[in-house]
Amino acid sequence: MTERGEDVHGEARFLARLVQPPASVLDAGCGTGRIAVRLAELGHDVVGLDVDPVMLAEARLSAPTLTWHLADLADFDLGRTFDVVLVAGNTLPLLEDGALGRACARLAAHLAPGGLLVCGLGLDEAHLPEGCPPTPYAAIRAATAAAGLREVGRWSSWARDPVEADPGYAVTVHTTDTGNTRRAVPRHDARDRRDG
Repeated sequence: MTERGEDVHGEARFLARLVQPPASVLDAGCGTGRIAVRLAELGHDVVGLDVDPVMLAEARLSAPTLTWHLADLADFDLGRTFDVVLVAGNTLPLLEDGALGRACARLAAHLAPGGLLVCGLGLDEAHLPEGCPPTPYAAIRAATAAAGLREVGRWSSWARDPVEADPGYAVTVHTTDTGNTRRAVPRHDARDRRDG
């Protein structure tokens, strides 16, 4: 990512504006653990979860002191809740057909009261791996709502760029709260555009 000029810690910077350490964070779909390791370095209590045993083995090698779980998002149960559940890396759009609703329900079940679900979502073919059909944002929004989550923020990048008419990528924040969330989630306002 660095070689391509991409921000390798954009997700961690995004979360730093939402929660202060030591928040409990589940990195759901953690892959090789890049984000989980960075969040742990910043002082968060991080747990990683992924369905790919090869990627998880690499994560365990890079950070043996962190907790890593091999599990499917559609049917996992860690027996605890988290302040934040992070689902980056197009994890939701890459789920098998029919798994989105079950995965959103499991993710919501792992959120503490007032907790935040933070998702990175490729919404068009340019932002997804080759051959992966886009999942309409309406389907993702319906699945999170059915899981009892309420959207409280949406941007078109981890740098908090404002949402355009038809974004190819979205970063969303949802909460378990039905009223006022206990954490202030800045909307995509003028301050976000300046901070870029």
